[in-house]
Amino acid sequence: MGDSIAGGCLCGAVRYRSTGAPRARSLCHCRSCRKASGAPSVAWVVFNAEDFAFTSGEPVTFNSSPGVERGFCGRCGTPLTWQRGTGGGTIDVTTASLDAPDDFAPTKEIWIEHAIAWETLNPATRHYPRSSVGT
Repeated sequence: MGDSIAGGCLCGAVRYRSTGAPRARSLCHCRSCRKASGAPSVAWVVFNAEDFAFTSGEPVTFNSSPGVERGFCGRCGTPLTWQRGTGGGTIDVTTASLDAPDDFAPTKEIWIEHAIAWETLNPATRHYPRSSVGT
């Protein structure tokens, strides 16, 4: 497959691969991401949906809000994906589930108006009160 970016869940039941370069890398502070992960924020890498595929196993999905589907491993619970149900042509993948997460540091922080007060923002990244889409 040439150069690809791979990852998967904690137990190894679900694996994925993208053959395309990331479109974006962000750290999200929204309430929905925090609740879905049990963490103060979630790092995401965004890929073109046509470049992305599950290579083993299939995630369980949950509609976390209108038009949004989150994928996670049904065996170990690892959060894996976020995608608009209406398409949009992209899929967000949790950075920490990548095989080489150090290669994909966030370049921006989004939904900082929802950030937990004790979490420090990275001064080296761009900050957006809400989504950065369209800016």
